[in-house]
Amino acid sequence: MFENTRVILASQSARRRELMSYLFDSFEIIPSGADETPPENIPPENIPEVLAVRKAMYVAESCPEALVIGCDTVVVLDGVIFGKPKSTDEAFSMLKTLSGNTHTVVSGVCLCCRKKTMSFTQKTLVTFYPLSDEDIKAYISESSPLDKAGSYGIQDRGGLFVEKINGDHYNVIGLPIARIKNELRRFEKILEGGRSHAEV
Repeated sequence: MFENTRVILASQSARRRELMSYLFDSFEIIPSGADETPPENIPPENIPEVLAVRKAMYVAESCPEALVIGCDTVVVLDGVIFGKPKSTDEAFSMLKTLSGNTHTVVSGVCLCCRKKTMSFTQKTLVTFYPLSDEDIKAYISESSPLDKAGSYGIQDRGGLFVEKINGDHYNVIGLPIARIKNELRRFEKILEGGRSHAEV
């Protein structure tokens, strides 16, 4: 797919970079400078896709012939967005709230190339075991919760919190690569056919 096309990931996330290597042997990292302020008056589960489009289009402005992939991931519980915590106290509060509950990890993805776009949302349900205060404090002291939506990473010790998952495991890490692979096939056909926009 997209042979002889420059491929750019519009994210500096180390986790997304690793997952992108499963899709492409060669790609570039260009972090987006797009405004990531969540839009108002839309459902929380729609926000990541809007932000992913912003991120991809920001980078694509200066690289129009490249395939640019933008992504944004949040945790949603009872209609409330849990993004990246601003402090260890906020991380503790987030994890305390997620304890014993099922939350939704929502990733928005945008593919952009030659002024054409395709975007979609991927959701995964994650259920946490009940967590003690000691569990949470130990995780915060041993890990890096401040750069993770919801204050945890399923790929690190945060995986010990998880009772079950319903959906794409890689989506919880931050990039739904199986869905992206399939959407890339569709997007390539759209580009070949000359259609201007497609959104799932």
